[in-house]
Amino acid sequence: MSSPSKRREMDLMKLMMSDYKVEMINDGSGGSIRCPYHGGVWKIRVELPDAYPYKSPSIVFINKMYHPNVDEMSGSVCLDVINQNWSPMFDLVNVFEVFLPQLLLYPNPSDPLNGEAGSLMMRDRAAYEQRVKEYCQRYAKPEDIGAVPEEKSSDEELSENEYDSSDDAVAGTPDP
Repeated sequence: MSSPSKRREMDLMKLMMSDYKVEMINDGSGGSIRCPYHGGVWKIRVELPDAYPYKSPSIVFINKMYHPNVDEMSGSVCLDVINQNWSPMFDLVNVFEVFLPQLLLYPNPSDPLNGEAGSLMMRDRAAYEQRVKEYCQRYAKPEDIGAVPEEKSSDEELSENEYDSSDDAVAGTPDP
C-alpha cells in the first residue's frame, strides 16, 4: 500500500498531465455545451487533508457561481461522491473530469446549499439558466481567475513560474 503523500504527488502529477493548471499552496476546475455553465472558467481551491486519499478533498469555487449545490458566499461544494461516498480509489482527475462536470450538468435542487438557486431551478428552469449565464458572464471569464486568454504557444514556451505550487486548479475545458 502506498503512503498518502506519494498518492497525493501522483494525483497532482496526473492532474497536471491532463492539461489542468495546478498551483500548490501550503504544499500540505467549463461545463458541457449542453449546460448553462458552458464557456465559464472557474478557479477552484482543492484542499487535501493529511489523510488523503483516505479522506476526501475539500473543493471550493473561488469565483462566484450560481448553482444549487455550491454555496454562493463560500464557494463550498456539496457533492455526495466527494463529501460522503469518497473512496481512496478516486483521484483528483476523477474530481475534475467526472465529478465536477456531472455537478454542472445535473444539479440537485432538492438538496441545495444555495436555496435560492435550488428554488428557482425547480420553479422556472429558463430563469435559472439565464441567471447562471449572467453569473458566468460576470464572474467566470478567464480574466476573473487571473488567467490570460490563451494564444498560440508550445509547452517549451511555458515559464517555470506556471509550475509553481498551489492547490488551486482552473476548471473548464482542458486544452486539446
